[in-house]
Amino acid sequence: MKFRVGNGFDFHPLRPGRKLILGGVEIPHNVGLQGHSDADVLAHALANAILGALGEGDLGSHFPDNDPRYANADSIGLLREVWAIATGRGWRLENADVTVFAERPKLKPYIAAMRNRIAETLGASLDQINVKATSPEGLGALGRSEGMAAAAIVMLSAD
Repeated sequence: MKFRVGNGFDFHPLRPGRKLILGGVEIPHNVGLQGHSDADVLAHALANAILGALGEGDLGSHFPDNDPRYANADSIGLLREVWAIATGRGWRLENADVTVFAERPKLKPYIAAMRNRIAETLGASLDQINVKATSPEGLGALGRSEGMAAAAIVMLSAD
């Protein structure tokens, strides 16, 4: 059996007039993440982790931000496409662990929905998906609520 580990990271600024989407879940908030797509940092970090495990670069090399086809793209759809690359090569998910870094809003009420959406997208069971959130406690750009970030790690296996 073969194993591969990948990690991913993503960061986007917060802007008025945008929906806040994390892990494919719309979260009520007065600002959202700015980006070419829906800027879902959780989905982006997870996709980058999968691509890292595959040795396939990053999300931007597969879905460039200067390509109009991906303007306002659903990041869960992009994650689904990345996962299709992995499964097409015979890889299975062992587990994924994602941390979102955000001062506000408090994300605990939405964690279960995010886990469910990610598990559904990757064809995984809930015990293979972990999502957690932490506050930067007022430190730096994240602590001033100028943006949000996410970090992810995945383990893949194949026969």
